[in-house]
Amino acid sequence: MSLQEDVQKIEEKVKKVEEQSIVMELLHDQKKQNKRLFIVILVILSMWFATIGAFLYYINTTGYEETTEIAEVENEDGNANACVGDSCNNGEINYGESKSD
Repeated sequence: MSLQEDVQKIEEKVKKVEEQSIVMELLHDQKKQNKRLFIVILVILSMWFATIGAFLYYINTTGYEETTEIAEVENEDGNANACVGDSCNNGEINYGESKSD
């Protein structure tokens, strides 16, 4: 073997090592990118669940006020068709009876 052949083999091995190092570098970059993507997906999912949880909490904790209105309906004859509330026979509905009777 000559010295020139040895130098060529060494150069070929150096090229292979450089190619492998580039491939390894790309793999490491891909791994980092996948890790970042995974973290972003976890953050988005946690924010989504937090939004849903906050909405459900808001719905379950907010109160509402119930009001009752007294409704009285009279027809053309002056007879009360319906009366709702305590001021009208304690909430009973009367059909065809007049208050003035």
